[in-house]
This record gives sequence, C-alpha cells and structure tokens, in this order.
Amino acid sequence: MNWNNYIEDYIHFLKLERGLSNNSILAYQRDTVKLKDFLNYHDIEVSPIEIESEIIQRFVYEISKIVEVRTQARIISGLKSFFDFLIFENYREDNPLELIESPKIGRKLPDTLTTDEIDDLIGLIDFSKAEAQRNHTIIETLYSCGLRVSELITLKISDLFLDEGFIRVIGKGNKQRLIPVAESTQALINSYITESRTTIKVKPEHTDTLFLNRRGSGLTRVMIFTIIKRLCELSSISKTISPHTFRHSFATHLLEHGADLRAIQQMLGHESITTTEIYLHLDNSHLRNTIELFHPRNKNEIQKP
Repeated sequence: MNWNNYIEDYIHFLKLERGLSNNSILAYQRDTVKLKDFLNYHDIEVSPIEIESEIIQRFVYEISKIVEVRTQARIISGLKSFFDFLIFENYREDNPLELIESPKIGRKLPDTLTTDEIDDLIGLIDFSKAEAQRNHTIIETLYSCGLRVSELITLKISDLFLDEGFIRVIGKGNKQRLIPVAESTQALINSYITESRTTIKVKPEHTDTLFLNRRGSGLTRVMIFTIIKRLCELSSISKTISPHTFRHSFATHLLEHGADLRAIQQMLGHESITTTEIYLHLDNSHLRNTIELFHPRNKNEIQKP
C-alpha cells in the first residue's frame, strides 16, 4: 500500500473506532499529509511502515522553521497517533516518533468575562432588529450552559427538557451529557421558540434545529463568531472575546462560587480532569481569599497563648 492507502485506513479508524468529529479527523489527516508531502518534495521514497526516526527528525526540523511552536507540537502529536495506529494494526512494531519530544509551550490562560461585562454585551444588542431575541438567547445559552460553539449550533428542540431544567448536549465523539439550565435562560429559550422562531419559514431539514438564520436554516460557526464580534466592536472591552470565552467564563464563575471541579468537568464534557484544572489557575486571588477565610492559621480570632 502507498501513503494514501494507509492514511485512508487511519481516517476510517478515527471515525469508526474513536468516534472523532469531522473537524478532528481533518486535523489528524492534515498532519499526516504534511509528512507525506515533505517526502514527495524531497524525493524520499519510503512507506509508513519503513520510515525511520531520522527522516522524521529532519521533517520536524524543517517545519519548526515555518510554523509556531503550538502548531509544531500538534503536528508531532498527530503523527504519533498515526504511527500508534499502524502499530495497533500490526503494520509496524515501533513508533518512529517515540524519542521525538514536542517543543515546550507555555500554558495560555483564556480570557474570561465578568457578569457585568456579559450584561454590557447583551445591552448592546439592537432589540429593534428581528434577530435580537435570538442573539440574546444564544449568548445566554453559551454562558449559562458552557457550550462549545459546535454544540450550540447543533442543539435541537428535542434536546430541551426545560420542564426538568436540563438540556441534552452532543459533545465531542458524539458523547451525550445533560446540563442544568438556569430558569432565566429557560424563559429566554421558550420565548425565542414561541415568538421569534415562529416568524421564520423553517426548511424541512431544520424543523428540529433550535437556532435558525432568517432563511430557516441552521446557523454556522462563523455566524456565531460574527454575532459576538459585532457586539465586541461596539463595546469598550479590550479582552479577546470569542464564543469560547463564554464557556471559559461559565467554568470560572462556577469555580469561584464553590462548585466542585468534577461537576464542572462533567458539565463541560471534558474527558480528562486535567483539562478542567486549567481553571484553577485563572483566579489566584479567589484561592488566596479562600485560604484567608477558612484556614485556621489565617483566622484573626486565633490568639497566641
């Protein structure tokens, strides 16, 4: 088999065995194709089961000149996954990237919004426009439920269990989770469904889709980014804001108010608790205040004998 055949088998594996999303599969595919293109450009004729570590080290050195450290680390991780697949399928016995270390990257903490800043953004919505109620509901749902933008645009009416106070979300790897919804957000969703949404001529394939554009189709990721970008341009907030910022704010505010990290992990749909632990680093002042308030060594009323 040539490179294309192995890559095609790898894609089927990621889709069927690991249940990854299309975006994740495309990212893994691009990383593998980069190595294949490098070999073709340098006229190196070697198959995936024959390639050795020295060639891949040369590839890594070349890409380090043209891509950022974070991208370089992702490519190395993607290739390790590809060769792990070849080992799993008994095509080869070793991973040629086993001794290749990913570059050290600093941990980038995400920007978060205060509740006042979120209210300010909502206040900038032009409620004279037809899409205002929808946009308000979108922002509240992102923040109140901590959704990824991909989860928001695929949210269905049949996923709403508002009488019970929950929504069902289909996350990465098609994994389902239930998220509690605040009563204020429930009211907004209900109003949007019974008012604004009824004025749209819905296309048959989107009758169950919650958030629609004016043509009756589902919204795209780009459209959600655009809605938020336009509000940010009107605001005085200097932070970098995206749909994901509301998810970060959701998790940070829960942690600040005493929520259990495991509960936050479940609501965010993180597979590993280590991913959720990033929020422990966002507000050291909150953690310091907790120590000062509750640790006996920091209580003022404790007197020396």
